[in-house]
Amino acid sequence: MKAFYKKYILDFKRPSGTSRGILTLKETWFLILEENGKQGIGECGILRGLSADDRPDYEEKLKWVCENIHLGKDKLWESLKEFPSIQFGVEMAFLSLQSNNPFVLFPSEFTSGKESIPINGLIWMGDEAFMKQQIDDKIEQGFHCIKMKIGAIDFEKEFKLLQFIRQHFTPEQIEIRVDANGAFSLEEANEKLNRLSQLGIHSIEQPIAKGQIKAMSKLCETTSLPIALDEELIGVFSFEEKEVLLQNTQPQYIILKPSFIGGIRGTDEWIKLAEKYNIDWWVTSALESNIGLNAIAQYTFTKQNKMPQGLGTGALYTNNFDCPLEVKKGELFYNNEYLWSVNDLGVLFHTFK
Repeated sequence: MKAFYKKYILDFKRPSGTSRGILTLKETWFLILEENGKQGIGECGILRGLSADDRPDYEEKLKWVCENIHLGKDKLWESLKEFPSIQFGVEMAFLSLQSNNPFVLFPSEFTSGKESIPINGLIWMGDEAFMKQQIDDKIEQGFHCIKMKIGAIDFEKEFKLLQFIRQHFTPEQIEIRVDANGAFSLEEANEKLNRLSQLGIHSIEQPIAKGQIKAMSKLCETTSLPIALDEELIGVFSFEEKEVLLQNTQPQYIILKPSFIGGIRGTDEWIKLAEKYNIDWWVTSALESNIGLNAIAQYTFTKQNKMPQGLGTGALYTNNFDCPLEVKKGELFYNNEYLWSVNDLGVLFHTFK
């Protein structure tokens, strides 16, 4: 078996705002395996400044993986504990190589086009007019669940945007999730959660910055608005550490990004613990290309979680890969009429549906 990797820069169609700044491009890496005339592909997607494996030796570790690909998926995964995005890329690449179709990793009613996955519509941070336009667009497109990033502009303006939605749509008509990305201070968190809860908000992701376990535990215990841990899960590598975190915080939800938490196996561990402690969860992509998003969506479908998932990011880029993933009326479909095209990577895949 041979292995090599390629770096690829994804360009956003328009700058996308988060509480950590404006994103204009996304760096990702593809791991490609070759054996007996077949190829497999996996995506190692990192977000600079957020991923646990955003470190100077990242490319060096990818080289090491290629030189030691003979170790196989499981041994490599164990050796990559501090590189969760590479763990996922390795898992993906081996599944792709072993499949009859390198892009169908988890055959199901989803990949056959018979069933879909409900997803949330993502509202990016920006000025008030831009955010309102996105909200109007998502509702017009038929989304029943929207996720709005907050914490970058004035909270009162964000609150008015949420009020605007609620004046026109009940919680039964439009589910609203908000994502603070850790933007609230300890002093203001309770008051802001109380105000948001009056609008029938479904949940808030990461209201305060990660690493403040006692404060987060207190918030989760007393909150009037269900809390979902997101960044808090990043960098928690061992099963034992994961269990301690959930025991200590007892959140209402956890959000699972396979590229950030050790891929399929890492996500399975979090789900096992969440179910043990009666914590609900959903899966979210981490701005991967359509190659990574495809793997995450197929895996997510196998879990049969009926909540809207965070998988609607495929249309963000100008230079993403053509693929069968399609969003219609707030649902993600695998449309087998569309073909995969990864020519930009210079790999030898035949045409696959």
